[in-house]
Amino acid sequence: MKTIHFIVLAGAVLLLSCSGKSKQEPASADGLSGEIQLSGAFALYPMAVKWADEFKKLHPNVRIDVSGGGAGKGMTDALAGVVDLGMVSREIYPEEKAKGAFAIAVVKDAVVPTINANNPESANIKRIGLKKEVAQRLWNNEITTWGGILGTDSKIPVHVFTRSDACGAAETFAAWLGRKQENLRATAVFGDPGVASAVQKDRVGIGYNNIAYAYDQKTKKPFEGLSIIPLDTNGNGQIDPEEDFYESTESLIAAINDGRYPSPPARDLYLVAKSKPTKPEVIEFLKYILTEGQKYAGETGYIGLSQEKLKAENENLK
Repeated sequence: MKTIHFIVLAGAVLLLSCSGKSKQEPASADGLSGEIQLSGAFALYPMAVKWADEFKKLHPNVRIDVSGGGAGKGMTDALAGVVDLGMVSREIYPEEKAKGAFAIAVVKDAVVPTINANNPESANIKRIGLKKEVAQRLWNNEITTWGGILGTDSKIPVHVFTRSDACGAAETFAAWLGRKQENLRATAVFGDPGVASAVQKDRVGIGYNNIAYAYDQKTKKPFEGLSIIPLDTNGNGQIDPEEDFYESTESLIAAINDGRYPSPPARDLYLVAKSKPTKPEVIEFLKYILTEGQKYAGETGYIGLSQEKLKAENENLK
């Protein structure tokens, strides 16, 4: 009998202990619950996952699902109401706004040209950089050797890659060249990870990637097997000290912030809804991104918005 009384008493104590612990959970009583679905741009995917993870620490009863697929998919899914928020890594088209697209700028990013780290002409291309005029010819199948890029007699072939999916990276890179994505003529590969992988496997390959897929955010250096081609922005045929800032994400982000890296290929990234959001959990998530969430931009390889931009986007959300 004493044993039974002890078990009952122990169970009661355990129940009270668990009940007390439940009451002390920091965000369980905030009343915010529900589900948020995002899809779209690979460019925004790592940042969105980080925001989702941090937001769920504050609001554990909110479920957030994030999937990639490209900016085109993000916009299509958002306008169809398939997701709450589409991730879009380009400017919003007038026809999309006419269909009700409601866009909030959330962070900045950039597209950079990439080559294989073991490219036999790596030292030379880093010395002279990539001119816009050369890139225009390169992504138009007019240059077939590294000699054509470097202005030498090198017969080493060049294998050029672009994106097969409708995406902001390709649209932004094409905008830098004064074109549209469909005008980029090269071997087409699906997704940001796909282009990075293709270049990593091909010693003479060249492509372009968003920062998060060109740089390892743990080391802040280019991913193993990848190297970044500097842009010869002043067109003088060499990379000057003020153009040499690709060693790490920190130096690149600083160059984007002060305008040394051009826009495009730098650009704003957006979250897009079919119309102004009404779901409380979606509104709170967007508010979080535009306030506390901005502090995670740098560590994830992005550039936070300016105070003026944040103020404007918060007003837009109201």
